[in-house]
Amino acid sequence: MAASSLPLAIPAMRFDLVTLNLVLAIAETRSITAGAAREHLALAAASRRLSDIETRLGVKLFERRARGVEPTEAGHALVRHIRSLRASLHALESEVVEFSRGVKGHLRVAANAASIAETLPRDLAAFSRANAGVRVSLEDLSSAEVQQAVAEGRADVGIFVAPVRDGLDLAVHDYRRGRLAVLVPRAHPLGRRKAVRFEALLDHDIVGLPIGTSVHEAMLAHAERQGRMLRARLQVRGFDAIAQLVEAGLGVAVLPATVADRLARLFEVKVLGLDEPWAERQYLIAVRRQEVQPAAVQRFLDALCGPSAGAATSRNARQSPSGGSKS
Repeated sequence: MAASSLPLAIPAMRFDLVTLNLVLAIAETRSITAGAAREHLALAAASRRLSDIETRLGVKLFERRARGVEPTEAGHALVRHIRSLRASLHALESEVVEFSRGVKGHLRVAANAASIAETLPRDLAAFSRANAGVRVSLEDLSSAEVQQAVAEGRADVGIFVAPVRDGLDLAVHDYRRGRLAVLVPRAHPLGRRKAVRFEALLDHDIVGLPIGTSVHEAMLAHAERQGRMLRARLQVRGFDAIAQLVEAGLGVAVLPATVADRLARLFEVKVLGLDEPWAERQYLIAVRRQEVQPAAVQRFLDALCGPSAGAATSRNARQSPSGGSKS
């Protein structure tokens, strides 16, 4: 069979979920024995299933090594599709079951912490009021994780901060703009200013969200450009926790301006402007690229981005203001 005809032949093959789950378990445990145990299969039966699927596909899925197995490139590709399939099956089951409860659809949204704190709640509330039959679930992830979740089918819609990751088949739309600000204790030496440059913060300990979040990666990139170390001493989850640590005098923080303004009314902290071009941020919405979006997804895009969101636009080449590759 010619190589060009292979993709046409693959859909005709029969893949059972037991074998696909086994392949995923082996890939995640790096062991045929552990994968078989996780899927409650005898080792001999698991080995036969793995050998059978490799024979039918005509490729090796795993390289056997002294300390276990390692997925081949073909194995990694199959695992990606299995994860997407499992996510779709889970969504299918959840959505069909909910029809019996009067729910007309289920929209899974993944968003980064800043968008949840700064822009998303009002839009989600308005969408829910206009689409009472659609149940919306929301998961808090880093911007990079948001994009991966959408690409793998674990989320229907993702809201995040640029850059768009390469290699993901996503349709990306502009959502809203935001701005970063600085939070300092009321009695802090920088508190006498209305705005500061980022380099002024590098002499102080930084309180912030964990590594991998968009703000942390932007600060890290700009500190490295200036040949300075980012003194990220305290990393916590949640903006309230950040404000309490800043109030206690344990450092300064960079966070979304609207969030900072809200926290300044609750804690003994002061908000300063961040006088940097990269303080302006663009929130984006991503969905999987396909000809026709599910009705609930399209209604969500129309509500948050306007009817022009019906035309999918690739933004894989977009870069963040920080020039970083993580978010």
